[in-house]
Amino acid sequence: MNLAIPREDNTELLLYLWKIIDLPYITLNNLLYKISYELFLVPPNKASIFVKNCLKSNLLTKDDNGMLNLSTSLNEKLKTWQKKRKNEILKKINTAKKTTQMTSIIEKDKTTSFSILLKSFVEKGTINRAANIPSTDFDIKEIDTTKGVMKSTVSGSKEEPYYIEIDINKKLLKHNCHDFETRRSKNKQFCKHLARFFLLLKEEKEDSAEFFLKDLAENIDKWEFRV
Repeated sequence: MNLAIPREDNTELLLYLWKIIDLPYITLNNLLYKISYELFLVPPNKASIFVKNCLKSNLLTKDDNGMLNLSTSLNEKLKTWQKKRKNEILKKINTAKKTTQMTSIIEKDKTTSFSILLKSFVEKGTINRAANIPSTDFDIKEIDTTKGVMKSTVSGSKEEPYYIEIDINKKLLKHNCHDFETRRSKNKQFCKHLARFFLLLKEEKEDSAEFFLKDLAENIDKWEFRV
């Protein structure tokens, strides 16, 4: 949900309010109270003017009992947003469940090559944090075992996405999140982004994931981890 308040547009501001209120209808006094004293958007006098303007422009309607609700067109916009938001949440929940199940198996698995290799670079807490990163945050640019190169970007806390570059021939692993730069790279360990990246590869190209992890593990003294 975009939390920026669209104060200059009555239509968008009203829709913003209803996303928070989440009620089919509301009394005038309750609406004014929420605007001014619960959400602290504008003073009471300006809140009253805002509601009057919304009624005048038919953005809000009033029924026979004096209850206020959104106009038909705005209500449709709200329903569309709610449906989209619900699908986004369900998708994230399903992704998190799937990844959590996978990481749980990896933590307990002491036999498969992938699990053994990955756990040599990742702490348990890091794997758990990695489980919360949706696969859709990654944009894999290249995976080529012949060239020994993998490249991807991943959405993070910054406006610009982070990058991940792994080159077997150069023995170079590059990534630029804060945790990796300040802590993990010094000890040649994976941050949550790198851990999730290899978990994603396991789902899609497990042989490739093992290929790169094996070289990292067997030649760790030759590898450079840096931004």
